[in-house]
Amino acid sequence: MEGVRPVVAGLLSAVVGYASSFTLVLAGLQAVGASPAQAASGLLVTCLGIGVAGAVLTLRHRMPVAVAWSTPGAALLVGAGPVAGGFPSAVGAFLVCAALTVVAGLVPWLARVIAAIPRPVAGAMLAGILVPLCTAPVQALVDIPVLAVPVIVTWAVLLRYARGWAVPGALVAAVAASAVTGPDAGLADATLRPVLAWTAPAFDLGAVVGIALPLFLVTMAGQNVPGAAVLSSYGYQPPLRPALVTTGLVSAAGAPFGGHQVNLAAITAALTAGPEAHPDPRRRWIATLALAGGQVLLGLGAGAATALVLLSPPVLVIAVAGLALLPALGSALGNAVADAAMLLPAVVTFVVTASGVAVLGVGAAFWGLLAGLATMLVTRQRRSRVTGSRALPPA
Repeated sequence: MEGVRPVVAGLLSAVVGYASSFTLVLAGLQAVGASPAQAASGLLVTCLGIGVAGAVLTLRHRMPVAVAWSTPGAALLVGAGPVAGGFPSAVGAFLVCAALTVVAGLVPWLARVIAAIPRPVAGAMLAGILVPLCTAPVQALVDIPVLAVPVIVTWAVLLRYARGWAVPGALVAAVAASAVTGPDAGLADATLRPVLAWTAPAFDLGAVVGIALPLFLVTMAGQNVPGAAVLSSYGYQPPLRPALVTTGLVSAAGAPFGGHQVNLAAITAALTAGPEAHPDPRRRWIATLALAGGQVLLGLGAGAATALVLLSPPVLVIAVAGLALLPALGSALGNAVADAAMLLPAVVTFVVTASGVAVLGVGAAFWGLLAGLATMLVTRQRRSRVTGSRALPPA
């Protein structure tokens, strides 16, 4: 029985991870211009990438190195919206992000620089990205209350009695409510077969600065660094540099097919690296191998998943994603306000990012990060001057 335990833990992690946020991945890809077929391809290739990267890292290092898609990255795409040049420019940005990830793995100081971004600023940037999504359930209640009320009630009930199934249950309620009122016309554009759709990348400066750089930063700060920390907390020495190179190369291979980014897992890593997976830490790698296989199998249903999402109005789909992201928003806000000395830079980062404004074709997440870091430098310099003046002896 103990031999089956890590396999069950890995498969359960795959199902929970997929069901809780695949709607967000599809919404993010469609927000930056992907057609239903391209979005389904992106979901499929990302699942395949998770499986390949996870299996390679797990077998090579014989430890539970879980891989996932970038959930904060998908949220960033929803907020970014259409980009100049359409989806090909977004694909070009995905390639640039993948290249930066590989470079971060090959050049040690670059990963250290990203990890050195103050936690409150990084948390505030992520919170600013998530806020518009997490308010989507409220907007859905106003716009389509007949559909939104059953979804939110289902989510709340399951949150009380079966927390792990709250988001999948909300999605089922959304699909059921939408099916009763009539399927969306876009359903005809979906295909149930797993199909990879090639998109030739284009490189636009606005997309590189507005999507690639923030995608790289939020993935590093919100996925790779916490993922490595989870492994460390369970007594493993995380292979961060090989993981960055591997996930970066896999992401680059998947980008022309619509994949946005794969990376170290954070939440699912806790499910597969802990004692729940297996009492013996030396056997827990089996759980992540099962997780990798489960993601590949789930990816084969990307066409069907896209068809289900197309049944529902876009605001309802984003509302379900917003419900799934509420815990992430809470964590990000907690990080943002954890240090009283960094409160003002964090607030500036949050406000600018949450504003959603784009300047020179560059999205708000990038400007929010710059504004927060600039505020940090100004306030730090001011504090230094005040401290120095107090240290002077009286005349």
